[in-house]
Amino acid sequence: MDKTRQIKISKYLTKHLRHTPERIGLTLAIGGWVEVDELLSACAAHHFPVARAELEEAVAANDKQRFSFDDTKTRIRANQGHSVEVDLQLQPQTPPDVLYHGTGEQSVSAILESGLQKMARHQVHLSGDTETARKVGMRHGRPMIFAIDSAAMNQDKFAFYCSDNGVWLVDEVPPQYLTIIFQG
Repeated sequence: MDKTRQIKISKYLTKHLRHTPERIGLTLAIGGWVEVDELLSACAAHHFPVARAELEEAVAANDKQRFSFDDTKTRIRANQGHSVEVDLQLQPQTPPDVLYHGTGEQSVSAILESGLQKMARHQVHLSGDTETARKVGMRHGRPMIFAIDSAAMNQDKFAFYCSDNGVWLVDEVPPQYLTIIFQG
């Protein structure tokens, strides 16, 4: 499968497994799971047919590992980033001492005032490394990277979760835990 087709499938999955599953007749089960056969039927019924092999290749090739199959490869889900209500059944974990968040320059003053908020997503997304945070920030203009004192937040009883693809999730990051460490 060529790269263009992979990207189209990935965007289609993102839209329908994270944001509008009902648009193609899907309902996310607990954990965000959807039966693969149901997904493939829904894709075909909505004029976007995807072969099982294409789906498996698109999931494996996704650079951010946005999607996962269950152990039997009969169910699929988006790992995080949902704007629809879903319980991903993630368990709280102890985060690294420092995590990172990339954003665009235009958001910095609001973040310094009110912290990182989940906005339309279920949780705030944090990275374990600055390079990933920088790439995220670049999608929003001139990149800015915040370091998060996740050790202090954890000590203060904020719950952290880690998705299957290594993205750290938290409900909010108040401003006192933030430090700007990079201005692109």
